[in-house]
Amino acid sequence: MKNTASKFAAALAAGSLLLVGAAADAKPRLTPEQQLEKTLEGRVAGEPVNCIYLPRVHGTRIYDKTAIVYEAGNTIWVNRPEAGAATLDDNDIMLTTPFGSQLCNVDIVRMIDRNAGFWRGSVGLGQFVPYTKVKAEKAG
Repeated sequence: MKNTASKFAAALAAGSLLLVGAAADAKPRLTPEQQLEKTLEGRVAGEPVNCIYLPRVHGTRIYDKTAIVYEAGNTIWVNRPEAGAATLDDNDIMLTTPFGSQLCNVDIVRMIDRNAGFWRGSVGLGQFVPYTKVKAEKAG
């Protein structure tokens, strides 16, 4: 009985050490705002516009309760919704039904739960802010 108890204590101690080691290695999770800031590092904001040309968009990303990012060539367009930002979830699917080839700040984006397939809410888009990379100046 004593041998079983000492084995159990040793296993418990080893498991505790693993947990402590994992906790020490864990990095603090960035907030969605911090994730967005990291995405925009080395870029400068331009003048906001009401619409973007969708055929140039090759990728999108949702930042929870914060913004939608549209990637178009060398430009990243950031949209902070005017309404419904609280429903933004990076695990959702965006259903966008633009009129023509532009997505504008008057358009509504519907959020669909990726796992269950049901509608979760709507987002009223705001203006699109372009972010482009800062060109390095040549030393001379």
